[in-house]
Amino acid sequence: MATPSSPYEEMMKGLWRDNPVFVQVLGMCPMLAVTNTAVNALAMGLATLFVLVGSSFLVSVMRSLIPKQVRISSYIIIIATFVTIIDYSLLAVFPKIHKELGAFIPLITANCLILGRQEAFASRNSVGYAVMDAIGMSVGFLFALLALGSVREILGEGALFGFNLFGPNFEPWIIMILPPGGFLTLGLILLFFNWITEKRKQAQIEYQLAEERAS
Repeated sequence: MATPSSPYEEMMKGLWRDNPVFVQVLGMCPMLAVTNTAVNALAMGLATLFVLVGSSFLVSVMRSLIPKQVRISSYIIIIATFVTIIDYSLLAVFPKIHKELGAFIPLITANCLILGRQEAFASRNSVGYAVMDAIGMSVGFLFALLALGSVREILGEGALFGFNLFGPNFEPWIIMILPPGGFLTLGLILLFFNWITEKRKQAQIEYQLAEERAS
């Protein structure tokens, strides 16, 4: 098992270098289904953060106790426990948001991002590393959800978090709050993200070449 260089770097990699949506293209179902508004995107992102951090903590603590033959089933039970907690909490505290998100809250149990981090990382590393990895990945996922939800709500309703931005004369782009708008927005954001990544790589190559010439 390769030991990560530092807990901080493990957290930061999920924000950009290994972003679960923009790089690994995981969690597309909730990404497209619940991001018609920024509020729904934020709620789903925070719910995923709670589940991923909680399950990673517990899986890492119990990694030496879980038999290899039943590890996947055990991970799913642990994940489902945290999903049930957040599901009932949202129902009790924010029933309107719970109704908006619908079945996508229970479906967090089947999110390949969460199960994948348990198998690939939390079950093989210490609690500190597992939690920092979970925070980084879940915050990266939250950032992606919020970016998509904000763009779709601004263009589709002329508002952000329910606050009107452009006044009564704004003509909403209805397509942006419909499924095609989700695919279109995600494609444009992925294009922009990849462009930024390539620009950074090119700048790094040019910097290295300049250093070699100077030496």
